[in-house]
Amino acid sequence: MTTQSHSRPNYGGVFLGLLVLTVLEILAANLPVHKHLVIAALIGMAILKASLVAAFYMHLKFEKVLLTVLALAPLIFSVILVAGVGFDIGHIRS
Repeated sequence: MTTQSHSRPNYGGVFLGLLVLTVLEILAANLPVHKHLVIAALIGMAILKASLVAAFYMHLKFEKVLLTVLALAPLIFSVILVAGVGFDIGHIRS
């Protein structure tokens, strides 16, 4: 019989990280730079925050790889679909 030992996650540290990322998102949204740069920064921080939530609060960090892949599959498919729609919209010029 094998037992897996998992160290207890530092939920306070994860919460602090999410709080810092939220403050950075607010600051980034109000920066006087090009809109595309702000949007890219906000999307990057949102993905990082979602990864932290999934890893620690949904306990995916301690699961097998297959369960993690199953949890991330909808994200991958949504990115593909959004990119496809974006390309369609980009080609339509009235």
